[in-house]
Amino acid sequence: MAVEISKKYAYTTLITRASYLAGVIILAHTIKKQGSQYPLLVYYTPSLNQDAIRALELEAPKLNLILKPCDLLLPRASIKVNLIAERFGDTWTKLRVFDCIDYDAVCYLDADMAIYRNMDEVFSYADSLPKDWLAANHACVCNLEKDAWAPEDWTKENCAYTPISHPEALKHPTQQTPASRETWHLLNGGMFLYHPSKELWDDMMREFNHSEKLGSYKFPDQDFLADYFRNRWMGLGWQFNALKTMRYWHENIWRDEEVRCLHYIVDKPWTMRVVDGVAGYRGQDGETHTWWWRQYAEWEQQRYAEGSGEVLRLVEKYVAREDGSENEDPDMRAIGSKVQAFAGNKGEGEVAKLKENQVPGSGG
Repeated sequence: MAVEISKKYAYTTLITRASYLAGVIILAHTIKKQGSQYPLLVYYTPSLNQDAIRALELEAPKLNLILKPCDLLLPRASIKVNLIAERFGDTWTKLRVFDCIDYDAVCYLDADMAIYRNMDEVFSYADSLPKDWLAANHACVCNLEKDAWAPEDWTKENCAYTPISHPEALKHPTQQTPASRETWHLLNGGMFLYHPSKELWDDMMREFNHSEKLGSYKFPDQDFLADYFRNRWMGLGWQFNALKTMRYWHENIWRDEEVRCLHYIVDKPWTMRVVDGVAGYRGQDGETHTWWWRQYAEWEQQRYAEGSGEVLRLVEKYVAREDGSENEDPDMRAIGSKVQAFAGNKGEGEVAKLKENQVPGSGG
């Protein structure tokens, strides 16, 4: 499907902590490397330190970034949160990307993604997407590791990816209907395509500021989006949001050469080196983490050749050390090899701390 050139499109992402700086840099580097013609709007909050902001400013003209400062978005004070982990406490702010109303269609990408084939084809779905709908990928609910926080119906049999196979899964993904099983209504919030508008943004914030469901959400933005767009979202091919665990959980659909956007869920590749082909908190992600490190090495070499020492020094603070040891920064540890040890913390303390520092009136 051809993309309509006359339309104004963009990618967006969000960064709230310097621990994700390397992720944003490589996301932007790979979008450009794969030949995209569209900018990446980088939303960032006051919680991002000055070193990280400086690095983004240095990279902006080179990687076609448009920097967009924004306030944190948090639930109202009366909401008691029930999150999987504290690191999700500020991801409500992801909803702020819906306010970029100067664009016809926008594709949001999480900061823990990398692009391995051109992603611009995703905008070809915009014309068939109703103005108040979302296009996204289903959440994988296999829960093969039997995480205690997962609902009972999170099983391989109930996963929307289980019934489909290659190559049909690329163009004909599972689509939920009002009659679908409940797990097929769950989306993954790492990538979504939308038509921003003032009407949509205002309505979304009315729902956010009045909903009683926010306290029940385990994945803040993701669960809100699944509720808000219930029966109003279209499933996309897995290749646009290829969760790294699907490489061994869904071999029925996965093909390395078909991956457009790889989503490094759970532990992040920049927090640890690949040793003897082994990486990831379960040791099964050596191949996909190696892909990420190749992109980082390429970006590094480009900046060395240009004499861009300042940005190299700023970014290397937030990647694993060359000797293989992990960075001991608390935020880095929270997304590193021990990431699952941080699961189960309901995030109340983190959200309370964020609310203390929140700019008055920034909740909507």
